[in-house]
Amino acid sequence: MSEYGISQIYPTDRYSNDQIDKLLLAEGIRRDGNLDYTCGMYDDDMNIIATGSCFGNTLRCMAVSSAHQGEGLMNAIVSHLISYQYSRGNMHLFLYTKCDSAKFFGDLGFHEIVRIEGRIVFMENRRTGFADYLDGLKRETDKALASKGASTPAAPRTAALVMNANPFTNGHLYLVEKACAENDLVHLFMVSEDASLVPFAVRKRLIMEGTAHLPNLIYHESGPYVISSATFPSYFQKDETAVIESHAFLDLQVFAKIAAALNIGVRYVGEEPTSLVTGIYNRIMQEELPKAGVACVVVPRKEAPAESASGGQAISASTVRQFLKEGRFDALRDLVPDSTLRYFESPEAAPVLARIRSEENVIHY
Repeated sequence: MSEYGISQIYPTDRYSNDQIDKLLLAEGIRRDGNLDYTCGMYDDDMNIIATGSCFGNTLRCMAVSSAHQGEGLMNAIVSHLISYQYSRGNMHLFLYTKCDSAKFFGDLGFHEIVRIEGRIVFMENRRTGFADYLDGLKRETDKALASKGASTPAAPRTAALVMNANPFTNGHLYLVEKACAENDLVHLFMVSEDASLVPFAVRKRLIMEGTAHLPNLIYHESGPYVISSATFPSYFQKDETAVIESHAFLDLQVFAKIAAALNIGVRYVGEEPTSLVTGIYNRIMQEELPKAGVACVVVPRKEAPAESASGGQAISASTVRQFLKEGRFDALRDLVPDSTLRYFESPEAAPVLARIRSEENVIHY
């Protein structure tokens, strides 16, 4: 094992960051846009010969110079990153790696969750982590069904939605109401990753308040296994389309296991014709979900009234965020449920509004 030292690399250290960029590039890796800690290993001449980074509870952007491979440097980098994560309270860790590297990380204590052959492997440091998550979903479902009593058939038609709701709009409500009208039971997974302008605690509250009138909903926090496109790793994907495709394939593999555990037969998604990301994602979903025995229903987007401020366009959370940024609350009345509007008109929303208004661009494509 090498005795080379490992140090944190700060964003202001331009020289070391330039070295890391060159090392990553030489190993076929692009620096990920989402990093909150980076370390470097220096040789005796102060050249960075290995590096690794973190974001949230993930390990990312790990590389060793080709001139030093086989010296155990990656083991040292991973051990350093794990220790750092533990020091800030992140005990449940995840990483994404190329398929040919999965065995190496398996030897370091990481366990495969899902694999997309030729693309990516999603791993965690808990042997039964994902199985425990599925068991938790079953317990939540059993508890909810027990509270509903005889109103639910013994073998209910069961659907699912996955919703970020940044924030919750009439478009989201339309999608949920359609799924609930066409099925006996609907599992609503709320993306709990805090990567949105509206914090998860607020998004969850607005979803549940806006759908409180629907008796056949079961709410689930998505947990760490359903990740957003904002934080899906891009560092070893060849281009942006490959990133979107890999995220979709991985997410759908995870969802297929969830669907099997909860007997979900159909997933509802909203059409989003102006979004490149959603267009690719929906296409792959329509191709892949039926292979797992799950139908995919793409619902045309609900449109605002023609006389509204948005001129009859499809309702989107991006439009709502833009109106919030501009302080155009009257324009929101046709776009969001009363509960969402009440929240943003209340003093409680001031920190969230300040965050939205500080963003240069709140429209996501």
